Order: sequence, then C-alpha cells, then structure tokens
Amino acid sequence: MHKPILIENARIIDPASNTDMRGAVLIENDRIADITQGAVDGGPDAARRIDAKGMVLAPGLIDMRVFTGEPGHEYRETLQSAGRAAAAGGVTSIVVMPDTQPVIDDGALVEFIARHAEATTCVNVLPSASITKGTGGQDLTEFGLLREAGAVCFTEGRSSIQSTAVLRAAMIYANNFDVPIVHLPAEASLVSDGVMNAGALATFRGLKGIPTEAETIPLDRDLQLALMTGARYHAAQISTARSAELAKFYKRRSNAISVGASINNLCLNENDVGSYRTFFKLSPPLRSEDDRLALVDALKRGVVDVIHSDHDPQDTEVKRQPFADAAVGAIGLETLLAAALRLVHSGDLDLTTVLRAMTSRPAEILGLDAGRIAKGAPADLCLFDPDYPWLVEEATIRSRSRNTTFENARMSGKVMMTIVGGKTVFEEDAFA
Repeated sequence: MHKPILIENARIIDPASNTDMRGAVLIENDRIADITQGAVDGGPDAARRIDAKGMVLAPGLIDMRVFTGEPGHEYRETLQSAGRAAAAGGVTSIVVMPDTQPVIDDGALVEFIARHAEATTCVNVLPSASITKGTGGQDLTEFGLLREAGAVCFTEGRSSIQSTAVLRAAMIYANNFDVPIVHLPAEASLVSDGVMNAGALATFRGLKGIPTEAETIPLDRDLQLALMTGARYHAAQISTARSAELAKFYKRRSNAISVGASINNLCLNENDVGSYRTFFKLSPPLRSEDDRLALVDALKRGVVDVIHSDHDPQDTEVKRQPFADAAVGAIGLETLLAAALRLVHSGDLDLTTVLRAMTSRPAEILGLDAGRIAKGAPADLCLFDPDYPWLVEEATIRSRSRNTTFENARMSGKVMMTIVGGKTVFEEDAFA
C-alpha cells in the first residue's frame, strides 16, 4: 500500500491508445485509478500532488535486452545496480539475458532471478531463459518448465544458434508454449574475428571487418523458419539497411514476426569508433551512416518494432585494451530515453513513435500487462522533460560499469521521476 499520487498538469502520451493530451493521472496503491483531461478538481486528501509543469508523462519504458553480471560477475553489475540505473533512465521493466554464470537454463535459476530481483531491485525484472543448454547451441532446454517458472522469452543472449535444425525445433516448441523466440542473427563463420563494420574505414584502421552478410544470411534463415513454424519470432537486433528490407518483406507475411534495434545503431555510426575508441566496440558493430538512416526510417514505418539499450556492462580492464582485444558491449539503461530523444529533436521521428517502440510494442511482443496509461493498468510511469539539457558524466553513472558510448555527450531530455507499481523509485534533484 502506497500513498496516492496525483500527477497534474502533465502532457500525457500513451502510444497504446494514441493519446496525447494535457491532463492528470491519479495513482492509488499499485494501479492507475483515474485519468482526467485538463485541470483536476479535488482529488484524495491524502494524495501527494505533483505539478508536472507541462512535462511528458509516459508509460515506463520496457527494455527487452539487458545484460547483468548476476549471477557470476557481480563486479560488473548486480540486479540491484541495474535497477537503479534503469529507474534513473525511466525504465520500469528490464528483460535480463540468460548468459550469466551459470546460464539461466533451469527453472530453479529462473525462479532465483525473480525472487532475488523482487527483494533487491526497484524495477520489474523479467527473466529470459536460454534456448539451448548452456547457450551451447545444441541441446534444447525444457521450455515448458522454464515458462512455468516465469521466463518471458527464450534467447541465447549474445550467442547465435548456427544449426538450422536446432533453431527450427526450438521454434516448434516455443510455438507450443506460446512464448517468443528472441534470437540474434549472426553467422559465426562470417563474424569470425571481425571487430567493426567491414568497409573502407576498417581497412584504413587496419581492423578486421564484419560484413553485412554476417547478419542478413542468418536473418533470412530465421525469418523463413518463423513462417514455416508459425512461431512468435523477434530478431533481437538488426543493424543494416538490407536487414530492414528483409524484415519488411517477411513481416508482410506474418504478424508474429517483430524486430529490435539497439539505440546505439540508431544514433551512432562507424565513424564514432574514431581513434580506436573501445567503448564503441559493439555487437552488432556500428554500421555506415546509410545503414543508420535506413534503420531510423524502418522504425518510422513500423518495420523496426522495438528500441532497446543492449545494456552490457564491462569492467575497465577488459575495455581499456587495444581495439581488437577489447571486450564487446556498452551500458545504456540510463541514457536510453535521452539518446532516443535525439531522433525526435532531429526531426526524424515523432515522440509517440519513439515511445511506442519502448513501451507498448515490447509489452505486446512479450504479452505483458504493462506499457500503457489506462485505468486499472499497473502504475509504471515515467515523467520527463524532453528539452532538459544535461551532460553524461562518468561520476554520475549509477551502473557499476562505466563503458558508455555516450561518455561526455550533451543530451536534451531527462527523466525527472520514475514510478514502479505506484511507488516513486527515482526523483531527479532538479525536479524535487
């Protein structure tokens, strides 16, 4: 039981209902009790009244691709620290990947993650489970038991299943349990020891490149299998114009297919690697500017469904290495919304489209009762000023790791308050 909260004078944007209006939202206990257009008369006497001052009130963000270090590598990130970072970024639900140590491939481990998160974390933690045992790409896990234990989807995390037969079998089983397969399309023999986008820049830097075909060939295979089996299939993340074209082709033939893209690939390109800046070593790699623009256009047209952070904390020792030897990955929970707002401020996308890709669409894909502002819906909300200027500084990062692609970046747009289940879990000093 929490004290009622009345948020007034807010610009309420709910992509699920295409609502964009000035009004107020009343929260009682853990649910949205009422939504009012315009000014509010009265309200519960005991409620905390918050003047939003015209700022945007949106559903809390749902991040479908979050890596943590727990269990096994807690020095990189714990569920608790990831939760704090998420709350500061307006993210109220995170789907945690299974490639931890041990791998989340057993029902007891799924239950452990859920229980431990509930006890220590201020946001909703949604466990995923691995498709194959140990993410080894061979023997399938017990889908029924894992689903019953609380897994919201099946994925290999950073890995990609190379065997077409194994992936086909996984899709058939997933279809039986009505649970999505979330898979990273990557052809291992073409990725090989590549470290950045293949092309003139990689050649100039003397680095081995990863060609577009390393993504498009397995993506085409995955999409054909999705059509064959009727499975709910989500391409974990794509990075190229040709991948967007493939997704468009197959999505016309099945509404069970969806596609994700990392905020890094939507906002950055291969030129940001610069002088071997290892924080920009990612998987998939940052591609050309033409690829980036094609992804933004695909998001605008609904071909790309989801924007996620691809939050992957790595410690300084494995990142401060020569580019070819450095670990892959970057954190992104705290900067997800602010970085996405760059696409709005540039005029490439409207605010509702960007928010939809981080709220209602992930909820629809995963079958969650979340991602919307409606009477009776969970009170998971994010209040943000879309124009507030701030600087991403290492000293203020809440994640245990500091490997952000937006280090020292100037942002316009900041989260002022995050509410999870009717409880305020983050409040910016400038707003308080």
